[in-house]
Amino acid sequence: MRKQRSDGQETRQNLLVAAGKVFASKGFRQTTIAEICQQATANTAAINYHFGSKEALYVESWRYSFTQSLKTYPLDGGIPPEAPAEERLRGWILAIMRRIIDPQSHEFDIFHKEMASPTGLLAKAIQESVEPIFKRLVLLVGELLDKEPQEHEVQLCAMSIRAQCFGPLAHARRRKADKGLPPTGLEPLLDDVERLADHVTRFSMAGIQALRPQHMQQSKNEVGS
Repeated sequence: MRKQRSDGQETRQNLLVAAGKVFASKGFRQTTIAEICQQATANTAAINYHFGSKEALYVESWRYSFTQSLKTYPLDGGIPPEAPAEERLRGWILAIMRRIIDPQSHEFDIFHKEMASPTGLLAKAIQESVEPIFKRLVLLVGELLDKEPQEHEVQLCAMSIRAQCFGPLAHARRRKADKGLPPTGLEPLLDDVERLADHVTRFSMAGIQALRPQHMQQSKNEVGS
């Protein structure tokens, strides 16, 4: 009985890994169950047995890819929680960047294929999985600005940091997969993720520090009035 359960879990995991690779390469509509099963060395009936449908496997393979990527690159970037907020911000930025450039982080490629040909199947899974990541960033920015996370200035700063992380690296990742995309001229810089993380951190902190005096001056004026 234990051997059967072990074999079943192994088959399920093999299907998740194989599905992640194929969906990342071809997207949902162009992927066939036969292709996935061939890569997973599994019987086609195994997909219905373990997941119920191709649609459910699509969602679970994205979740699996996301979870594995998060295990490899934890959100803290190796920075302890008691470290200064600026160091924790760099840890977040570096962890995100490492995930984006890792060719094994199939969730990004699956997401891009989904954006190009939407199915709507991943919307809930992406929201549930990604929301805590960006909430962590918003809390960090709020701490650095000495403002509440829901304030517009905090939200805008967090949006800017996200754009700096995802914009050039996501394009570089897509360009590696699709040789038809034009070069940006930034490719040499994007190869050094540590240096890029340092730059984004310094640039973001300069903006945050420029905003802090305005906030503090406003507070003083409010007290004086």
